[in-house]
Amino acid sequence: MTEGKIIEYIDQREIVLSVCLKDRVNKLQLLTLSNQEVSISPRRVLLFSSNTLDVTRSRGELVQELRVVDKRRTDYMKKVSVRDLWELTHEENESFTYKYLAQLSFGNDVTDDHISALVRAIFADRVFFKMKDDYFIPNSPDKVKQIRKARDEAAIREREIKEGANFLKEVVNNRHPEDPPLKERIIEILIQLALYGKDAPDFKMGREIFSGAGIKDIDQARHLLVKLDIWHKDENLDLHRFKIRTDFSEPALKEADIVMRQETDPLGREDLTDLSIFTIDGPNTRDFDDALSLQPIDGGYVLGVHITDLTTFIKVDGHLDREASERASSVYLPVNQIPMLPSSLSNNALSLVKGSNRLAISLFVDFDRDWNIKNYRFMPTIVRIEKQLTYDHVNAVYKEEPIFSALYQLAQALRQKRLANGAMLIPLPELHFKFGNNSKLQVRLIRQDTPSKIIVSECMILYNWLTAKFASEKALPILNRSQEPPQERLFIDASKYIYYLFQQRRKLQPLLIDTIPQPHSSLGVDAYTNATSPLRRYMDLLVQRQIHSYLLKNRPVYTESRLKELNMLIQQTLRDIDLIKRNQIRYWLLKYLAGHINGNFNAIVFQKLKYKHLIILTDFLFVADLPKASGLELSAGEEIKVVVKKSDPWDDILILELAN
Repeated sequence: MTEGKIIEYIDQREIVLSVCLKDRVNKLQLLTLSNQEVSISPRRVLLFSSNTLDVTRSRGELVQELRVVDKRRTDYMKKVSVRDLWELTHEENESFTYKYLAQLSFGNDVTDDHISALVRAIFADRVFFKMKDDYFIPNSPDKVKQIRKARDEAAIREREIKEGANFLKEVVNNRHPEDPPLKERIIEILIQLALYGKDAPDFKMGREIFSGAGIKDIDQARHLLVKLDIWHKDENLDLHRFKIRTDFSEPALKEADIVMRQETDPLGREDLTDLSIFTIDGPNTRDFDDALSLQPIDGGYVLGVHITDLTTFIKVDGHLDREASERASSVYLPVNQIPMLPSSLSNNALSLVKGSNRLAISLFVDFDRDWNIKNYRFMPTIVRIEKQLTYDHVNAVYKEEPIFSALYQLAQALRQKRLANGAMLIPLPELHFKFGNNSKLQVRLIRQDTPSKIIVSECMILYNWLTAKFASEKALPILNRSQEPPQERLFIDASKYIYYLFQQRRKLQPLLIDTIPQPHSSLGVDAYTNATSPLRRYMDLLVQRQIHSYLLKNRPVYTESRLKELNMLIQQTLRDIDLIKRNQIRYWLLKYLAGHINGNFNAIVFQKLKYKHLIILTDFLFVADLPKASGLELSAGEEIKVVVKKSDPWDDILILELAN
């Protein structure tokens, strides 16, 4: 019988001291040190005492006796060195009884209290021994290291959670706490939650920190980062998610400094510094990589398209080259730009800026009076820009100034030839965001079919087409762009032109990049590449290197297989960049619409779905959802007005209603 025995058992990872009041065979009724009665299975008993207490005494007296026993055992426990016991036993590769280990600690004459103290000490330590049945087994040295490491990590984690919770609680309550020692780690977890939500690597820990701070919604992570001045209120989260670098490494910057000091070597180049060459760009452009010239000759004109030559400056596999390949392209966003090359190069040393000698790969095309191509040639050149013109300036003077009038005629002739070859003119105006002096966001559409933009566009298409044609004729491997014919060519309805544009663009086949030249259907050319923007696109730099090597009678820089490898890396990054651009345009447009709640906007019904319509907000050329109104049928192509009821860029919410 166990009635009156002092019993110890484990409950919730703690050893509980008690006395047995009744033994019911399958259940033991116990009185614990905390003056509670419990029933347990005999299998849960860890230790029985050899002595008994008089259970006929009052509960108070029994609890008091248990306290005396507990103090005695706790005092003994402090004298047990679990590490010393492990040092004595772990090499023997055996299991040991409680009593044997107690005797190692206290000598041969041990009591129930000594044995209990030994068990308590090892159980509390949990590093050096493991418990199995009624024995302790020493852990191996490797296991001890592993347990210690895990324990240290758990302690750090607990500290991080506590510090993080206290810190965020103060921030939420608009207090200004001192930075905790683990602030950087707390910020890292906040960033993870803001970027990845439940998929964050440390989501569980972040949730515990938030719970300790009394914050229920993990979406508050972004607000907290703004409140802590870690992020701007309009922080572009995609730049973090896709790990888009906005700065350059120290080695790349050092390499850029060397390029800045590098002299322009005219050796082996045609000197065109006396030729009247000009750029045509937007008013805020700083990275000028293309320029034009036009010379009247007997029976026609010579068009010159001059592209800044980076081959001498950006060394293959150098630091600048590797960073440019990783970036794949400059990133142009509504409120900022992230260059592919350091701005000291893209906006200065390698840019076709007015009055400075620059290296170029120039294309000269001879035209007759009817704008038919008679001949063309590429050559390495040295150029000096005479004029830096804007699109608006050329639009204003192209009718009066002969050179721009001729250029516009040339561009129109090139365009007509492409149209005859199946080209499709489906340009969309560009959405432009601008902050006024009072920081009010302004949004407008910029036309892409003005005379100056047509001139530049057609000259660049010509350069890219002839580059692909030249490379194909010379069996020179480059990356080519192609596009198969559209699924369907739609009839142009001028009265519903925007609707037509969107519908036709949906039927275009995807663009393909490959080393094999193939037709580009929507441009109406039999071959095409990208070669006119080496400052901004890495593909253009690859193509330029191949052309330059041929012109200098050197071996190609890249084999076809190497170009294919590079292309795979470039295209994935370009897809990421494209998504970032689309998301940013959507964010800023929603921000603009958030300032026009209950405002009316023109729209066109684009597509009917089961529970909603897709519509085009015509002032922004933006596709949005419009819930179906009961009893009202809208037709595709129908012009309507909608009202903005809610717009939240942070949560990507836009709610529109049909205007009355």
